[in-house]
Amino acid sequence: MGFFRLINRGPGPVRLFIGGVHGREGLTTIRALKRLRFSDIETGKLVIYNCNTSNYLSTLDPFYYESRQGREIMGLIKEYRPSTYLEAHCYRDESYHDLTDPSRKLKRGVPPLIELERGVLIGSVSPHIRKKLFRREDICLTVEIPCFRDSEEWYRQLEVYVEFMRIVASSRDRDELENRLGRKYPRQVETARRYAREFFGEYPPF
Repeated sequence: MGFFRLINRGPGPVRLFIGGVHGREGLTTIRALKRLRFSDIETGKLVIYNCNTSNYLSTLDPFYYESRQGREIMGLIKEYRPSTYLEAHCYRDESYHDLTDPSRKLKRGVPPLIELERGVLIGSVSPHIRKKLFRREDICLTVEIPCFRDSEEWYRQLEVYVEFMRIVASSRDRDELENRLGRKYPRQVETARRYAREFFGEYPPF
């Protein structure tokens, strides 16, 4: 299930997209990551990596980054030093309410994820790496889709998932990304800003 692709359009921002971060999520995320193309960016690089299947361990657990998978991901971040980092995940239906629970910060220590549409969720990456490996102005996002099922609704969800990835990949910096997403999802972007301020203070701005 391991998959690697480097799209190089010369000088410019570096984006790193990683899927299949834990468990069997890669069986779903590879369906989206393989749809990203050379034409999705105009300058810079897009590094795409889908991990092999592994035992499930939450990225909110600090020991995750001592696991083989965690060390692999940290190695990619340190090698490519992306200014945009995106983790692609999938979730089981029964996990939806836990992921979007308004009291998630009290229960799990992190803000809830935000639904864009059709069950596709976004949020920040684990705080264990957000401050340690990235600059304040870097873009660090998680995007989640229900795990694969062969249904018409799931394929509609996949379109939302992939389109979000393409918007992130083709944005050169945080301001451009916020403007583009803000036009399409104004309420969700404002909620993301509020959660970020509540959790990080003024770090990060989005």
